[in-house]
Amino acid sequence: MTSSLDRARELLREFPVVDGHNDLPWALREQVRYDLGSRDIAADQSAHLHTDIPRLRAGGVGAQFWSVYVRADLPDAVPSTLEQIDCVRQLLARHPQELAPALTAADMEAARAQGRIASLMGAEGGHSIANSLGTLRGLYDLGVRYLTLTHNYNVAWADSATDEPGVGGLSAFGREVVREMNRLGMLVDLSHVAATTMRDALDATSAPVIFSHSSARAVCDHPRNIPDDVLERLPANGGVAMVTFVPKFVLQAAVDWTAAADENMRAHGFHHLDTTAEGMRVHRAFEETHPRPVATVSTVADHLDHMREAAGVDHIGIGGDYDGTAFTPDGLNDVSGYPNLIAELLDRGWSKPDLAKLTWQNAVRVLSAAEDVARDLQSKRSPSNATLESLDSLDA
Repeated sequence: MTSSLDRARELLREFPVVDGHNDLPWALREQVRYDLGSRDIAADQSAHLHTDIPRLRAGGVGAQFWSVYVRADLPDAVPSTLEQIDCVRQLLARHPQELAPALTAADMEAARAQGRIASLMGAEGGHSIANSLGTLRGLYDLGVRYLTLTHNYNVAWADSATDEPGVGGLSAFGREVVREMNRLGMLVDLSHVAATTMRDALDATSAPVIFSHSSARAVCDHPRNIPDDVLERLPANGGVAMVTFVPKFVLQAAVDWTAAADENMRAHGFHHLDTTAEGMRVHRAFEETHPRPVATVSTVADHLDHMREAAGVDHIGIGGDYDGTAFTPDGLNDVSGYPNLIAELLDRGWSKPDLAKLTWQNAVRVLSAAEDVARDLQSKRSPSNATLESLDSLDA
């Protein structure tokens, strides 16, 4: 008798995972300052990273949005983002047999046909455009195919889920950023943003949106997660919410523990998201005296069950956030774990057509739809040269 895990692996050979968010470039910056020979992802890097090519293959990953994230408090966010983009390009140049550059939905399908992993980029946080639509266009020209409107802190034109309200969602300039992203064909990513920003963006956009790595607030009440009223708007928009695996966003018991662990990191002089060897030693020492609540594959599947009910099976996906989190669920320890999640969903009665949408088809469809919208808008509208000052002074 074929096991659920065997069936999951068989399905992923035909419809591999499109993962919405992986922070490998930031981990490479932090650990080895982009010395890719020191962290050769062609070999097992499990001692240092969640991600390498053998484990991507074992996990059935067919396309990866590599995050070109930089911290919002860096004074040089734009050049640092360019360095992250350069890191992805170096990875592609080092591993051309395994990783395929991808800019379009057609590129993703071509990579799948070739048996390579389609590699796309997403910029995490509006601070990476420094309030400049010209910079936004520059990132698009360099291959960035989504922009997360905020990270953990507000930008001048958009509110974050984990900061105090600033402009009440999107400002006038923020709405113009969304419109210019639509014109370019860059996906509007609503992970990390406040619920008010989610709703404003859905009002402003003419293309499908994504949540590159977010889960369901009804299942785990964390502000990073998506409220049901927003999930329920995705069918009309055409967008996709990609479940994340980060324990502090999927397991309610982990929320309080994480708050205490983050405070401990700050008390020891570390950023709470620090995943360097020194930072992880502080994390582990805290965990020895404060046992960490453990999320599991089932925990993540509970979110997908709910997101499917609220948004529909055509509007969900996967965004693990590997190498951007200190901890992972049991069974989803690294990028090799996706078959365990698919096996769990098979055991819960999910059909092969539904799982094919979850893993591959929904994400490809959304990018293709954004491209269609962009072609139409570019025939009608020139690039916007609006500024923060010109629009938000009128909105004040």
